[in-house]
Formats: sequence, structure tokens, C-alpha cells
Amino acid sequence: MRKVIVLTLIMALSFVSLFASGAKENSSNSKATESKVVTMQIGFENAMYEPIGKALQKWQQLVAEQGDGSLKLELYPDSQLGSKNQLIDSMMLGEPVITIAEGSFFAEYGVPDFGILVAPYLFSSWDECWKLIDSDWYKQQSSKLEAKGLKILTSNWQYGDRDIMTTKPVKTVEDLKGLKIRVPNNQIQSVGLDVLGATSTGMSLGDVYLALQTKTIDGAENPLSTLYGGKLQEVAKYLILDAHVKMFISWICSADFFNNSLTTEQQNLLISTANQAGLYNNQLKEKSGQDYLDKMAKAGVEITKPSPEVMNGFIEKAQPFYEMGDKFGWSKGLYQTVKEAMK
Repeated sequence: MRKVIVLTLIMALSFVSLFASGAKENSSNSKATESKVVTMQIGFENAMYEPIGKALQKWQQLVAEQGDGSLKLELYPDSQLGSKNQLIDSMMLGEPVITIAEGSFFAEYGVPDFGILVAPYLFSSWDECWKLIDSDWYKQQSSKLEAKGLKILTSNWQYGDRDIMTTKPVKTVEDLKGLKIRVPNNQIQSVGLDVLGATSTGMSLGDVYLALQTKTIDGAENPLSTLYGGKLQEVAKYLILDAHVKMFISWICSADFFNNSLTTEQQNLLISTANQAGLYNNQLKEKSGQDYLDKMAKAGVEITKPSPEVMNGFIEKAQPFYEMGDKFGWSKGLYQTVKEAMK
């Protein structure tokens, strides 16, 4: 009887030990699974209420719905994570950061041919933009950028037509002559305005309102949402819808992080949902366009939509720009190459 009791106790202790060991192993596996969750931070300058902010929320939602929980996105609007250059520095250190960029930035980062994307009147429609980003030429340039350390996740996001807002009436391209127009601090967009007859002035976006108010500059160019968001309608009462640049944007991250820290499934999920969110962004942008024009008009802004004949004047005035490829380090015949890639 005593032997039976002892045997029973030994079996019971063995079972408890086995259970504890199993529980410990399950706990370790659970922690291992948790440790594999990758959180990527998206830093951007825009506000959450803008179309781009809402589209980023859509991207975040799509990743959560279509993924297995191993990849998460966190959003940081209003430059909360720092400037673009600071974010790029983080990327080059292999940090899990995503930010916004476009052609002029890529050109300055070492892929000069990308700069043509912000050239004046390169695109006559958004369809041409989308055909270009699907082309072999665009894929080749993207590969060059990846070799520099930056991975393009998506490029199908509209940022908008860049129009010109001024303190003096502008009805034709001749009216731009001598006007000081604020542009981003890059060579390509500066020359793009200069060739139209204006005097480009590189300046931080945050300084534009005061510069217009004090008559340091005569105008600024940007998409409607940015012009209105900066309250420029309070200090500049003339808007011409010249759409000198159809600007689309890319979302980029560290190539090293993308290729070495994400699984194939996570990579595919990040890219596919980014493209889906881009289509959502474009729908929001199209719907918001008339709303911003209505708000501008309500604020007393005189809005000019040029006739086809007047627009031809702008386009013809811009043509000498494409003869300056050497100035920007472009490949020979780049303009013709890109035009062919759009077809």
C-alpha cells in the first residue's frame, strides 16, 4: 500500500513539473511572438485633418485588417518626429521610420533624373503621372535610390496641382514678370518659376504668411490645401489655377530595414496597403478641391482659371527649362525618355 502511495506521489509531481515546464515554454513562445511585432513610425508635416492625414489613418487601418498583427503603423503628424532631414538620418541608421518625399528631394539625394518630376508642365493629366510610375524608367530610378539607402514603398499619392497665389492680379504668364514668388528650397523648382518670368524666392513654408504680409514677397505656389491651410487667403487675394506642377508624392523608408528586418509577408503587406491608401487619398483630394476653392472665394480671393489659349502661353514659356538638363545633372535626352515612358 505504501509503495502505491509513493508511486502515486511521484507521478503527480512529474505531472506538475511537466505542466510547469509546458507553461514556461508557452510563455516563452508567447514572448517570442510578441517580440516579432514590428512597429513603423510615419512622420509627416501635414495635419491629421488634411486628406493626407485621413489617408494615412486608412493605411494604418488596412495594415491592421489585412495583416496578422505582426506589423503596426504609428502616425506622427505636424513634424512631431522631426524634420524630413532628421527622419532621413534615422532611416540611414536603420530605424523603422517612414516619411514623405518627392522628385526634387530624390534628385538632391543622388538620383538627379528624378528631379524632372517637378518640372513645369511635364504632365498634362494625372493619368500620365500614374503611367510613368508604372514604367520601367521609374523602376530603374527607384532601384538607384534604393542603392542609396532609401526604399520607395508607394508613389501613387496625389499631393495636388501646384497653383500660384499672389498679392497682385495674375491673368497671363506675362503678369508673373518680376514678381517674387516663394518656392521650396530646391534648385529645380526655383528655376521652374524663374523660366516663367517670376523671381523665385526659396523660403520655409512657415515664413510665407509674414513675408506676404510685409510685402517681402508677392506670392507663393503650392496645392490649394496647403495655401489655404497656411491662411494665405488672409494676405494674398489673387489665385491663378495654372497647375504648373502636378505633384505626386512617395512614402519612403530605410532600404536596409525593409530588406533585412521585415519578412516577405510584411513587405508585401506594407506596399499593397500603401497603394490602396493612395487611391483613397486621391479620392479625398478630388472631393476637397472644390471645397477649398469655395472657401477661398468666401474669403474674398479672386480666382482665375486660365483658358486653353492662356495655358498654352504658360506651357510655351516653360519649354526652355527642358534645355537646361546639364544644369541639373540629367541624363541626355531625359525629357524625351520620360515622355515616351508616359505613353
